[in-house]
This record gives sequence, structure tokens and C-alpha cells, in this order.
Amino acid sequence: MSGRVAAVLVGLEGVGIAALVVWQIVEILRGDTDSLASAIALIVLSLVGAAAVIAFAVAVWRGQSWGRSGGIVTQLLILAVALGAVTGAFAAPGIALALAAPAIVTFVLLILAVRDAGRAARQDGSGSAR
Repeated sequence: MSGRVAAVLVGLEGVGIAALVVWQIVEILRGDTDSLASAIALIVLSLVGAAAVIAFAVAVWRGQSWGRSGGIVTQLLILAVALGAVTGAFAAPGIALALAAPAIVTFVLLILAVRDAGRAARQDGSGSAR
């Protein structure tokens, strides 16, 4: 159960990154960029990130361990961004909270999914947690 909820949350994060790509494209079209090459590179990296996070979500849904691992790393990266948003000269505690709260919930659900997969593997006697 926790794995399915975690998969949906990770999938929503991937959709959020894809929405960021759309926003980046709109900003390029509006001419709101100093360097077109840098803006395009950022879009490409964001697309790769969105595809990876969505792939993690699909893998978590299917019960594959690499998806849970990738999802956990994603949550840690989001928490690092949230920490950056709450510190420094341009601190934005509201943004930090908006990033950190769902990342913490998703992180906990992914850890629970890992535990559930380990328990299922032991019960099956296979010894591997898919």
C-alpha cells in the first residue's frame, strides 16, 4: 500500500518537473533569458530529470527496487533544495516548507515500501527484494 501511494507522489513530482519545463519554454519565448544556450541546456536537463523521476514512479508502482532507490535520492535532493530555500540572503521559508513537507512524506513512504518489499522477499524465500 505505501509503495503505491509513494509511486503516485513521486509521479506527481515528475509531472511538476515537466510543468517547470513548460514554464521555462514560455519564458524563452517571452525573451526573458540572458543566455539562450544556457536556457536550452536547462530545459534539456529538466526534461531528463522529469523523465527519470517519472520512470522512478513507474518502477515503484511495479515494486522494483531501483525505483525506490531513485525515489529516495530524489527526495533527498528536494530536501537539499528546500534547505537552500530557507537559508541565505534570499530565504523563502514558505517555499522551503512547500518543498520539504511532501518530500518528507514521500521519503517515509518509500522507506516503508522498502521495508515491505524486504518482508515480502523473506516470506517468499527468494532472498531478494525485487
